[in-house]
This record gives sequence, structure tokens and C-alpha cells, in this order.
Amino acid sequence: MAKNLVIVESPTKAKTIAKMLGRNYKVMASVGHLRDLPKSSLGIDMENRFTPKYITIRGKGPIVDELKKAAKKTGNVILATDPDREGEAISWHISHLLKLDPKDEIRVEFTEITKDAVKEAIKKPRALNEDLVEAQVGRRVLDRLVGYKISPLLWQKVHRGLSAGRVQSVAVKLICDREKEIEAFEPKEYWTIEAQHKVDGIEFTSVLDRKTGDKKKLELSNQKSSDEILSKLDKKNFVIRSREEQSKNRAPYVPFTTSTLQQEASLKLRFSTRKTMQIAQQLYEGIDLGQAGTEGLISYMRTDSIRISDLIVDEARGYITDTYGKEYSNGGKNYVGKRKGSQDAHEAIRPTSVRRTPASVEDKLTKDQFRLYELIWRRLVASQMANTVYLNTQVVMDNAGYEFRANGNRMKFDGFQRVYPLDTKENELPMLNKGETIDAKKIEGLQHFTKPPARYTVASLIKEMERLGIGRPSTYSPTLSTIQTRRYVTLQQKVFQPTELGFIVNDILTEYFPTIVDPSFTADLETDLDRVAQGDVEWVEIIGTFYDGFSKQLEKAEEEVKKIQLEDEKTDEICPKCGKPIVIKRGRYGKFMACTGFPDCTYTKPIVKEIGVACPRCDSPMVERVSKRGRVFYGCSSFPACNYASWDKPTGEVCPVCKEELLVEKQSKKGSRIVCNNKSCDYNKRKE
Repeated sequence: MAKNLVIVESPTKAKTIAKMLGRNYKVMASVGHLRDLPKSSLGIDMENRFTPKYITIRGKGPIVDELKKAAKKTGNVILATDPDREGEAISWHISHLLKLDPKDEIRVEFTEITKDAVKEAIKKPRALNEDLVEAQVGRRVLDRLVGYKISPLLWQKVHRGLSAGRVQSVAVKLICDREKEIEAFEPKEYWTIEAQHKVDGIEFTSVLDRKTGDKKKLELSNQKSSDEILSKLDKKNFVIRSREEQSKNRAPYVPFTTSTLQQEASLKLRFSTRKTMQIAQQLYEGIDLGQAGTEGLISYMRTDSIRISDLIVDEARGYITDTYGKEYSNGGKNYVGKRKGSQDAHEAIRPTSVRRTPASVEDKLTKDQFRLYELIWRRLVASQMANTVYLNTQVVMDNAGYEFRANGNRMKFDGFQRVYPLDTKENELPMLNKGETIDAKKIEGLQHFTKPPARYTVASLIKEMERLGIGRPSTYSPTLSTIQTRRYVTLQQKVFQPTELGFIVNDILTEYFPTIVDPSFTADLETDLDRVAQGDVEWVEIIGTFYDGFSKQLEKAEEEVKKIQLEDEKTDEICPKCGKPIVIKRGRYGKFMACTGFPDCTYTKPIVKEIGVACPRCDSPMVERVSKRGRVFYGCSSFPACNYASWDKPTGEVCPVCKEELLVEKQSKKGSRIVCNNKSCDYNKRKE
């Protein structure tokens, strides 16, 4: 019989650790939280200092019973849940259910699941961190008060199934505010004058900058001002005034935090935040490496720290020197986070061993696991490498009293980009000497218009939330999922757009609960709860201060907010079953078409929008659909008979390379590109 009982959250984590600890340890999983506030009621004693009324989560009774039985049979219980606020709270709830003293040394933590890390942690048990637990309790109570007080109001005044929350409502407001900025934006016309040159076989462009001798740049607001200057310029008389070269260093990116990993995985791998965290969890909890056993490949993936251990720094330095040469090492560098609210409780997301290269474990990983592990590994290794060195060249030319400038950029030393390449465009200028005269193949005035601010992508929204201090590493992914599931926003062509419902809810919250949707207020609350974790203040004080103002806002809203009737949209269609008119209704998963004869007639059908493209498999029309999580995609109208689908909008053209799949339009920061929907096909071109 095992002498020790180790309890973790995840069954996968339990299996991995069990293999490492041996026979004297029995490892069991709680499968997440065992206790929580009840779903059917507020679950908070408002008359007794906001005391939470915890209950065993429905369906978790058998797990609790098994843990109790195992605890009685062993002489020592060890709580080894995740090394963060949530993990500490799970351990605290387990200690309550098993009647363990939280002041006893029953808690261990490790930030990576390797044999050495786990065995070392077992040797250093500690008491539960009650301050950390209190911070989690305070956050849970605060979120419950906001959600369970505002949500019924939205149900009553707008539509059933709606919700509000400290973080999700701010995220929706950011998206709605950005959309209002775009709608209100008035483009302004401006012009540039560009000259196309070719010298020694090298083509380059120079751009009119200013009048010769002036410090202020020229601003051309219309074609007339452009044409006036064009009439003065001489294509054959560009005189080189100066040519300057300057070396510039580009430092590598710091190791990943949860936020930056989610952003980069979205941009480079096209992973949703949910997918990124699921795969990261798998890599953290352990991968079967064959003869090497089962080990975690990365450190804990919920962190806002960029710090890494000296051991990893040394290992990375040695690997870089051995593999690429000493000139590629930065000598070993650690990083300290300066961001407000950064906890620095444990390390950045990193590989558990730098020597375990992606290639060495590729055959043990799924395709997506490999791609994410490779991204994490490369980012960490790159952070310990030398700067990339660029040679920047600027040529200044005079023509008819006007100054033109041409800029060149060439990589002299790749440095960290040997491992973590960036999409940096290089353009080399020819050798041009002062006093030399060159001509231009063409000089033209180009019309432009200022552009509205860009809609948020997954990456840019997370970045903005992090900048504002909204939420924490563990909340970004569920927040983005929730606002899509509630149909407050949709994700179309990789950008968030608010729905009519999103605008309605945001307007109500903005008018009647301004503090809830105020980013600075929400960020300050997060900071206050962090102070609780540090033992500087009690969460009851924070909740009490918050609720005094919140309850008044709630009373006012209940009195003043009028019932919003979301009227059914009329259509020209007739029900094929009973002959009554068909209308468009709103449901949990968005709009749908239904018979007005309900409940006598239950005929419904989904709303589909044809995009003018035929399915490449069955030739049926392709239609625009919305997933249950609120993301727009394109699928065959013959589903489920045909399941052809694409996240990106098909162009209708068949790929000229593989001649099998449709071409689709992909959006990125650098514009639209046309690519093949077949992932194994490399066809890729810029959209005209």
C-alpha cells in the first residue's frame, strides 16, 4: 500500500507524475474544482461579510468519496495542484473536504513536470498560502456578484441567455467602441510623389520629402498641389546630395508569457486562444517519449513573467555556442518584467530542456503539438541569442529644389533570426556617390486616403487587454470564447465585429454600469485583488467598497431600463408545413428562420448566405455559416451530406498548382493574400 497520496487536477498529469514517483506514492486527480458556488442561486451571504456558500459540484461526489477513502488509507496527503491562484484554491477546497489542516505542510508546487522537478518539489512541502486563496475567493465573489446581479436584468430587459462580467463586458466595449470609431471615421485625401529608378541593375524608389533646405516635410492634400510640383521636376536630373550608412541592432523577443504565446500562435499558427491553451496543457502535463519515459515538454503555461531560471539560461547558452557558434550567443541574459500587475510568481513559458529540440521529439507529437512546441522552443532559444544587425542606407537627392529620399535595408548578421526569423523586407540600394546625377524611369503623383483604425484581431485584442491590465493570463481565452458564444461579437476574416445584440448590451452597461465597463476601474480592481494575494488588504474590504456603488447602479437600472423588444424580422417566405409566414428569430446560437405558427408548428431552418461559389466536391452552393462559438466560416450548403468547409472565404477559383482545392482569401497585418485551402499546397500570392 502506498504511503503517500498525491492529488493533482488532471488525470493526464496524475499518470505522468505517478510514473515518476514510484510505488510509495498513489497519485489521483480531482478533475478540476471539487467545490464552487451553486449555479441555481447567488451563493453569497450578503448579510455576513459576503461569505461564499460553497457546495460540492454536481457530479463530483464520487470523486470526493474516492479521495476520502484513499486519504484514510495513506499516512500522508500531498496537494500538488497548479502553481497559481486557481491551483492554490483547488488545494484549499480539497483540504476542506478531506479535513486537512491548511497550516500543515501539505502543499507542493512545481512549474514543470520533469522527474527532477517533481521529486525536488516533494522534498519541500509547505502550508497553503492563505493570502493567495483569499485573493481567489475575493475574485470569485466579485465575479459572481457582477454576473448574477446584472445577467437577470439583461434577461428581463433584452433576451434570455445573456450575461455580463468584469472582463468580458470590457472586452465587448473595446470592440464596440472601435466599431463606432470606424463608422464615424471620415477619410482625408493626401498625395505622395514617387520616382522609380534603376541603377546598376538595381531598382528602387525615392519619395518626395520636402523642399530643399526646409526642415518641415511637405504635405500634399490634393491633386492640384501634386501636379504643380510634378510640372517642375526633371526625370533626368536627380542629384545625389548624400549617402549615409548606419548599422542598427534588433534585439530578440523576450520569452513567452501566456498573452504573447496566444498572440503569436494566433498570428503564426492560426490557433485560437482555446486551442493554444489546450495544446500547451498537453505539452505541460506530459508526453510519452518512449524509452525516455513520460515528461512535460514545457513549463507551466499560465504566467505573466518573462523570467527564466539561471539553469535554463546556462543550458541555452551552451546549446547556442555548440550549434551555431559563440558569436550567436548573447552571453546568457535573463529578463525582468516591468509591466504593471506582473506577478513574476514563476517563469516564462519555456521548454523544460533546451537540448530537447523539436526535431528530436517530432515523431512523438501530433502535428499541432509539434508546431506549438517548436514555436515555444525557438522563442526561448532566440531570447538567448545575439542581436540581428542591419545596415540601413539613406540616399538624399535634389531635383528642381525638392528633396527626395530613398531608404535601403540589408541584414549584415542574422543573429537570433537564425532560429526565430522575422518577416522583414530587405531592399538594397546601389552605390551612389555625392554629386552623381541619375535619372528616373517614372515620376508620378499617387492619391491616398487616411484609413480608419483597424478592427481587433485575436492577437491585438489580447494585447490591448494586457496593456490596460484587464484580466489575467488564465482569463483571456475563456473571455474571447464567452463573448462569441453569447453572440455579442463575431469573428469574421480574423477580426472581431460587434453584433446588434452586442451594441444593445454594451449601451445598457455603459449607461447604467459605467464602472463595470471602465477599463481603468477594472484594472484597479485587479490590482487590489493582487494586493490581497500579497497579504496587504482583505478582500471583504474591496468587495464592500465596490458593492456600495454597484448596488445603487443596479437599483437605478432596474427602475429605468425599458424592455427592449427585439422584433422578429419579416421575410417573404411561407412555411412549407402550415403555410404561415416565416420570420427571422434570435436564439442562443444566433439568428434562424422559424414559422410564426409556433408552438403549433415547429418548423425552423438555418439562415444561410450564399457567397456565389460552388463546392469543389459536390458543386452545391457554398454558404456563410456561424459556429456555436460565434466564428464565421464557409461551408457546403449540402451539409451533412457534404462536409467541405473553410475558415477563410473562398474566391471561387481552383488552385492552379494542385488543381484540387479552392483558393481562399487570408487576411493579415500586411494585407490580403490568396492561398490554397489545401494545407499541403504552397500556392500563395498577394491579392491584387
